[in-house]
Amino acid sequence: MKLGMILYSNDPETVYQAFRLGIYSLGQGDSVNMFLLARGVECEDLDNERFNITKEIKAFLEAGGKTYSCTSCMRMRAKGETQACPLSTMADLYRIVADSDRVITL
Repeated sequence: MKLGMILYSNDPETVYQAFRLGIYSLGQGDSVNMFLLARGVECEDLDNERFNITKEIKAFLEAGGKTYSCTSCMRMRAKGETQACPLSTMADLYRIVADSDRVITL
């Protein structure tokens, strides 16, 4: 299955669980593309004592997951491009939605 995930939350638990689902799906042989939109581009800044989100992001990427980040959302937050948050466009989001078998938003 081709899974498209649109992450627009900056709630640590939601973000943590989104990456866990992505990792699990990759382990099932699926392809997973995650587009970070709006507050979702803040994902690397959300670690706390309960949720080690950067660890999950790293595991997601190492398992073959791909992330894309809204360039406008990144600029509004004065954030630079990172491995986990590569600058992307609405065309990338459209392609993820059009090419995916299933799309979920979180």
